[in-house]
Amino acid sequence: MLDGKKPPYVPWSFSFTREAWNVLAAHFPGEDLEDRLGNHILLLRNTSRHFEPLGSDRTRDAFGVTWDQSADKDIGVVEGCVLPEPSLANYSLPDPLDERFFRDVPAKIARYPDRFRMFNIGFSLFERAWTLRGMENLLMDLHEAPEFVHELLDRIADYQLSQIRGMLKYEIDAVSFGDDWGQQHGLIVGHPMWREFVLPRLRRMYGEVRAAGKYVFIHSCGKVDELFEDLISAGLQCFNPFQPEVMDVHALLDEYRGRLCFFGGLSSQRTLPAGTVQQVRAETRRLIEHGRAGGYILAPSHSVEGDVPLENMMAFIEEAQAQLC
Repeated sequence: MLDGKKPPYVPWSFSFTREAWNVLAAHFPGEDLEDRLGNHILLLRNTSRHFEPLGSDRTRDAFGVTWDQSADKDIGVVEGCVLPEPSLANYSLPDPLDERFFRDVPAKIARYPDRFRMFNIGFSLFERAWTLRGMENLLMDLHEAPEFVHELLDRIADYQLSQIRGMLKYEIDAVSFGDDWGQQHGLIVGHPMWREFVLPRLRRMYGEVRAAGKYVFIHSCGKVDELFEDLISAGLQCFNPFQPEVMDVHALLDEYRGRLCFFGGLSSQRTLPAGTVQQVRAETRRLIEHGRAGGYILAPSHSVEGDVPLENMMAFIEEAQAQLC
């Protein structure tokens, strides 16, 4: 399917925030939810985001960034600024091969041997840069200190390349990069500037994965479809989360089928939290039908949030699994 072939059915992979996961777990007490969901992708997650608990819903990640998780329990909000000035003179990146990044990988692969194995690197480039420098500071630096931004992004890319090589020692199928570039109505950074600062580092990182014979996924929220041609040229094979709120998912499936696979598409902003069970089922069926020709992995357009009713969760899960009946 990732190679442009038509699959026997539309594969799926569903993820949930902690709150939504707990609701689902309460509905299936004592069951392994991964078995119950039947996800086709086994996510092997880089856990660098939350290494050190600080108390009061605050954690520090491997890069020294402090996260306030008092409201958002899954990610959090960056607190403070690791790089108060546009300089790396007094800062060292962490060890990309720290065993904590890979600790759970062998056991998960052994537990689910028949899944498509994908290593996820969150905050892989632009996002990692702004978590260190601060979003406003970094956006100013792009204009006022471009040499520093180039140096920072090169250092981050070098770090990620080292970690990718460490992960490639395991029997994985793909690497997924998390790097939000979009807002609801367009890019955070204009396309020409994105090409100058981001694209060259993507070519290096994606190229490393492709050279190893593995697949390249990217997760970028927002309206970023203007980047698709550049991303394909850099080696991208699958795009997530494919938000119907900001792009025409059905038109894009037709336009890029055979060149780019899409992963997501089920509305997490409208249909899942506010739609009826019938609306969730209908939207899920439309996506499955359109995805039968290939190039599509069924999923909500983001991890299911806690405001989604259980009945709506069950609706898209049941529709996906009904393909196998």
